[in-house]
Amino acid sequence: MNVIQATKQDAAAIHLVMKAAFREYEKALPPSSALNETVLSIRKQLMNGEQALLAQEHQHPIGVVRYTFQSNVLSFFRLSVLPKKRGQGIATLLLNELEAAAIKASIPFLQCKVRVSVPKNMAFYHSLGYIIKEKQTSRGIPIVLMEKPLTHNII
Repeated sequence: MNVIQATKQDAAAIHLVMKAAFREYEKALPPSSALNETVLSIRKQLMNGEQALLAQEHQHPIGVVRYTFQSNVLSFFRLSVLPKKRGQGIATLLLNELEAAAIKASIPFLQCKVRVSVPKNMAFYHSLGYIIKEKQTSRGIPIVLMEKPLTHNII
């Protein structure tokens, strides 16, 4: 397994993994907005400053995380792993790669937003050292902003 920095040419692979991963939320109220994204919309985002890491196994996409650098935060979203590949450490591997990128860029925090209605995701991030920074509402959905401080790793 390897992790690569995705380019706009990887938009279809990103879309494929993301759609498969987020399909479980199509009956959520409201459904995840990830399900409305297209290859074209992802490609446009990648051309406008968004970045992504793509996990591959035998050159086949199996996981992805999208992110942006902000002033002192690396904000990530759409962390996705193919359902049949879950439980193999792929999400953790992608997040470790993000941490390394943030540290290299002297960014002291990683952040993500998580639906309160998905406690397993909140527990996963908590197990990796993320804390709830604040509670918010997005599109009428209760969410939490979770953050992991990296300052102890930055020289």
